[in-house]
Amino acid sequence: MLEHVDMIIVGAGVVGLAVAAELSRKLENPEIMLMERHPKFGQDTSSRNSEVIHAGMYYPPGSLKAKLCVEGNPLLYEFCDLHHVPYQRLGKMIIAREESEISAIEGIYRQGTDNGVPGLKMLNRSEIEALEPNITAVAALFSSTTGIIDSHKLMAQLERSAIADGVMMAYMHKVTGVARSSTGYEVKFLGPDGREDELACTWLINCAGLYSDFIPAQLGIDVAEAGYKIYPVKGEYFSVAMAKSKLISHLIYPPPLKSLKGLGTHITKSLDGRARLGPNVQYVEEREDYDVDPNHLEEFYQAARSYLPFIEKTDLQSDMAGMRPKIQAPDGPVADFVIRHETERGLTGFINLVGIESPGLTSCLSIAKMVGRMVDGN
Repeated sequence: MLEHVDMIIVGAGVVGLAVAAELSRKLENPEIMLMERHPKFGQDTSSRNSEVIHAGMYYPPGSLKAKLCVEGNPLLYEFCDLHHVPYQRLGKMIIAREESEISAIEGIYRQGTDNGVPGLKMLNRSEIEALEPNITAVAALFSSTTGIIDSHKLMAQLERSAIADGVMMAYMHKVTGVARSSTGYEVKFLGPDGREDELACTWLINCAGLYSDFIPAQLGIDVAEAGYKIYPVKGEYFSVAMAKSKLISHLIYPPPLKSLKGLGTHITKSLDGRARLGPNVQYVEEREDYDVDPNHLEEFYQAARSYLPFIEKTDLQSDMAGMRPKIQAPDGPVADFVIRHETERGLTGFINLVGIESPGLTSCLSIAKMVGRMVDGN
């Protein structure tokens, strides 16, 4: 007879941690194990991104991305205030660099309004100049609720909260197989000693990020047919010299790329004031390729020069790369989050989270609440 726990959550990125913290707080004396293949939390997508708290205007009305981002934004600020997680509500401009781009940002403004995003305002050239005198833009959409966050400290606090409510953190536990059983699920894993072991659970929650298509495939779901196949997308960043970083005060975004494959080569700021350009969008085969190609400096420089006239090539330096677990194929339509209790597939107790990319960080607490409602049967 296998050892049994009530619930296994796979993946200790920001979403897995938020789900663990929410369910351990909400349920009465649950036995929850959070399994993570790395020696600590958030080693992949959650720690290699722009650390932006998004407002929710980019995503199609009615989508989970729109709903959960708009709901998650104030929840995240409230959580940060309560637990002293560092953030800055800097505000963001989505700019039109020339007249032909104005209709695109007006469309984002209308969509944001439809999504219920607060604090949106269209700016003319003189209003932009008052806020950002050093950029090139003829119009802009300003979002006052967009900010930046220390994602590592957020994850550390979520981990503390989960542990305080009894979650067992199983780092260096790599899931190698999952099977249905009469009482729920049996999860095979390699432990810290490299030996294979097995554990049974009633509830299995898939928060495996870049590898979130592996678990449904193990349970007999055709991931390509279901729309769960992960297409890894690499995004590189180049940092901007501190002297030039000081010339901007907000997050500055050009109009997003077609079909929301990316948000364009934008400039964000970190909590220490440094600016960073990126990410670009590269569909790749390898799911853990974190090298930055220095040959891409020219591409970043040209993109930045279109709205940051003060940038010189010598101001840019290769910084980091991140990987996004997209379920949007290279030529496919915009894809929404998959957050589904797979009861219709005969997999009661299996909650599947696939394709949780941006705005996953912003939405982590609202996603966790949604999972909590699924566990409650709502």
